[in-house]
Amino acid sequence: MMYAGLFYLGVNIWLFILMGVDKKRAREQKWRIPEKQLWLAALLGGAFGGVLGMKVFRHKTKHKSFTVGFPLLIAAHGVLIWYLYVRFYT
Repeated sequence: MMYAGLFYLGVNIWLFILMGVDKKRAREQKWRIPEKQLWLAALLGGAFGGVLGMKVFRHKTKHKSFTVGFPLLIAAHGVLIWYLYVRFYT
């Protein structure tokens, strides 16, 4: 359980950092981080870090797929975590 929590924390921090780096690269008109990579990190559990990154860096805020999709992933991960907790720890 502890390792899962550390993984979840790590992937959220990672996506938060990726959002900041991608925003910086966008401003400097440099090579960008592919959206597939951002979505993969969100699917692996980093959606909360992605939403936080969107707010802090004001990045991807005009993309409905991100502004709607990331919060939906947060909800889906919450349901999954709740289900696994109830299934294996109660």
